[in-house]
Amino acid sequence: MIESMKKWTMDYPDNEQVDSLITNLGLSSVHAKILASRGITDLKEAEAFLHMDASSMHDPYLLHGMEHAVSIIKNAISANKKIAVYGDYDGDGVTSVTVLITALERLGADAFFIIPNRFEHGYGPNKELFLEIYEKGASVIVTVDNGISGVDEITYAKSLGMEVVITDHHEMGDVLPPADAILHPRHPSGNYPFGELAGVGVAFKLACALLEDIPYDLLELVAIGTVADLVPLRGENRYFVKEGIKHLRISKRPAIQALARISSTEQSQLSEESIGFMIGPRLNAAGRLGDAAPAVDLLRTEDLTLAMTLAKELDTLNKERQAIVSAINKETEELIAQMYGEKIPLVFVIAAEGWNAGVIGIVASRITEKYHRPSILLSIDAETGIAKGSARSIEGFDMFVELSKNAHLLPHFGGHQMAAGMSLAISDVEGLRHNLNEQAEQVLTTEMLVPQLTIDVLLSLEEIDVKVLESLELLRPFGMDFQKPVYLLEDLSAATIRKIGAAKNHLKLELEENGQSLDAIGFSLGHIADQLTPGVKLSVVGDLQVNEWNGNKKPQLLISDIRSDEWQLFDLRGVHEPSRWLSTVPQVSTQFVTFHEQTATHFQSMMNGVPINLFGQAPIVQADNLVLLDIPDDVAQLEELVITSASHRIYAHFYAAESKYFDGLPGRDQFGWYYSFLKKRGTFDIAKNGEQLTKHKGWKKDTVYFMSKVFSELEFVRIENGFASVMETAGKRELSDAPSYKERERQIELEKKLLYAPYIELKQWFETVRNGTVIEEEQK
Repeated sequence: MIESMKKWTMDYPDNEQVDSLITNLGLSSVHAKILASRGITDLKEAEAFLHMDASSMHDPYLLHGMEHAVSIIKNAISANKKIAVYGDYDGDGVTSVTVLITALERLGADAFFIIPNRFEHGYGPNKELFLEIYEKGASVIVTVDNGISGVDEITYAKSLGMEVVITDHHEMGDVLPPADAILHPRHPSGNYPFGELAGVGVAFKLACALLEDIPYDLLELVAIGTVADLVPLRGENRYFVKEGIKHLRISKRPAIQALARISSTEQSQLSEESIGFMIGPRLNAAGRLGDAAPAVDLLRTEDLTLAMTLAKELDTLNKERQAIVSAINKETEELIAQMYGEKIPLVFVIAAEGWNAGVIGIVASRITEKYHRPSILLSIDAETGIAKGSARSIEGFDMFVELSKNAHLLPHFGGHQMAAGMSLAISDVEGLRHNLNEQAEQVLTTEMLVPQLTIDVLLSLEEIDVKVLESLELLRPFGMDFQKPVYLLEDLSAATIRKIGAAKNHLKLELEENGQSLDAIGFSLGHIADQLTPGVKLSVVGDLQVNEWNGNKKPQLLISDIRSDEWQLFDLRGVHEPSRWLSTVPQVSTQFVTFHEQTATHFQSMMNGVPINLFGQAPIVQADNLVLLDIPDDVAQLEELVITSASHRIYAHFYAAESKYFDGLPGRDQFGWYYSFLKKRGTFDIAKNGEQLTKHKGWKKDTVYFMSKVFSELEFVRIENGFASVMETAGKRELSDAPSYKERERQIELEKKLLYAPYIELKQWFETVRNGTVIEEEQK
């Protein structure tokens, strides 16, 4: 048995709906199952989802306040007034700034941008920066990807005599800022058809309205910001990203060419994954560590040489960010070990001085992912007495709601169910930690603390081929609310099992089903190879990819989890040194059993202190893993042990100090010759000449000693002081009546059954024992 790392959940799609999609839309079963699992079963809806065009975009004037916003900005342009674009320092923010600045410049506006520094100004509107904007002569401020929470700050800007247009998508409070116009897809007075736009999406809608056209070349920036901000990839967002990626792949924008080169990514192969893992982190790096302006400068420049210089600068910052994240992650793990030991809390609240507040959210995500617990990481500033941090959560623990219950400790906090940011007095950190863990006891159940793996599609190997996998491009982009599919393949056999990689820490399998095969690889799952046995049935979960090597394309499964409900037999026979297999045996719920005291003595010094149980000396206990160190005298002992222990894994070592299987039993002709020999000699010195006689006759080792013992037990001969002599009163008896003969027969049969049987026969024998078949047959 192999237990999965996560709890698998799957809602099986309706077969009739799947068949309808296949028949009416000409889809493969893989495509149809994915759509059905995501609830896209209506034929018109599915058709529109798969084949989006510009009609998927809504009229920008459907946004509440758009007419007024456009009027303010165009009047400012006509009057040659300065316009300031006030942005945010993340990927969504810098693309939002670039989109709007570009649109304004195309209209001939006198515009500039300003982005707050995360460490100097914090997030969102800032009075100090608004004053700086005013002193630069700006009459209009347009916020992008922020502003909706800045009631006091916007009031201040208005008091300076500036007009303010807010474009934002974050959660709105009960009181809206006194801006001249607010563009928000969920404005309480509006009725925009799609409420999940990213900040760059709202900025793009404003750009469309200002330009009175759709600037398609800016969609590549909209795609980057939308993916980077992790908004749902449905509706308008899906079109923005899908169309934007098409533009990215052929873009002449120097920034895109430079970022593709610096990240070693083929521009023609750019995808939502490239944005999420290659482009987004580099654009984010500047704002995480300091000034975000270089990211905007990169996106705006028309000079490829300058673009390469700026891309290299962002790449260096990203590597620095990675190193900082790694260091903080290590420190966090050390603090967890010191604070909690092996007892994991319901909610982590970890604080340390000097942590970079720009990256601790990334570390919080890693801690939550590893332990499946809500986590808060706080950076302490001893001079100000303030701790600032980020929170990440799990399903069932609404971080914003639970933090709201501690508003008296949190002068500043915000966020949503799964993530939040906050600041508080250092003296209140312990109180927050205590409160959140008490609150968690009320809302988190044991089941919620088990990580879940949601499976989309159950497939058979015959459904998988290169053509089908390549055509999944039709379903892209994958992302929030339309995640990359997770596939399940059930009850497959592993034809080959290998550990690969320099450290042998990766798993490589060849899976088989009904004559079909599939390569599978599990990164960092090499240890599972020690848990797999020939012929075991596996269920695997993961992502299907096309692997190309030397021009050949093959499907490949990237394993994320693996499970087997079968018990397993591990064949350690013939591997004499325990050091070669001991590390493959689990340390928990394992019992090592021997049937002979001398075997325990033999192994004790080689087992690294592992306790060895001598059968019969203590009650048999149930254990997940059973290691059989030697062979019993009676097979019934082994049957009792296997049934009572109910182990899922049995490790058969079956050490035999003196194997008798190949020696066999002397034949009747050998017994006859030896008896005649003794009669002729009268007496024979076994101790002195027994070994010589064995060699002279070419018999197996100890044959003379064994036959002498059998004759003695049958009272055919008398043995005194090492001499054997024939007894005159010997009666007629069968050789099998002798206890030694019976014991040798039993030992040979046991060795044949246990020590020398082929693996498949041995497993079948254990199978009958586990099912009770052997004992039932013996009782008959």
